[in-house]
Amino acid sequence: MKLGAFYKGGDLKKPSGGKKRRVRRTKKKALGGGPPQIPKLGENDVRVVERVRGGNIKVRMREARFANVYVPKEKRYVKARIVSIVSTPANPDYARRNFIVKGAVIQTEVGKAVVTSRPGQDGVINAVLIE
Repeated sequence: MKLGAFYKGGDLKKPSGGKKRRVRRTKKKALGGGPPQIPKLGENDVRVVERVRGGNIKVRMREARFANVYVPKEKRYVKARIVSIVSTPANPDYARRNFIVKGAVIQTEVGKAVVTSRPGQDGVINAVLIE
């Protein structure tokens, strides 16, 4: 009796002799949509409109320069220019790379403020002044 290596993988043919094919095609939803697109501090406000599940549209922010800052003492909103990102509790590296996410502390013309919106999801930066 001869001993040796035998191929034990799945054959490319069915017992009937037909070819084995893929069961289904890969659906777009299964691909995951790619890496996260986190908005950065830029020269102007740059927004992108995307089609999402159900045919709806979502406005995403790519670059930001202005924020709607709520001033609690005056009880009003002010459109203020973002000077810099002070800190980001979610990831300290985000502040160094000028990424703007929810919870980030930003320095504006009015003063320091905490971002309360999700810029990558909402397409706008809303913040509350903390002084």
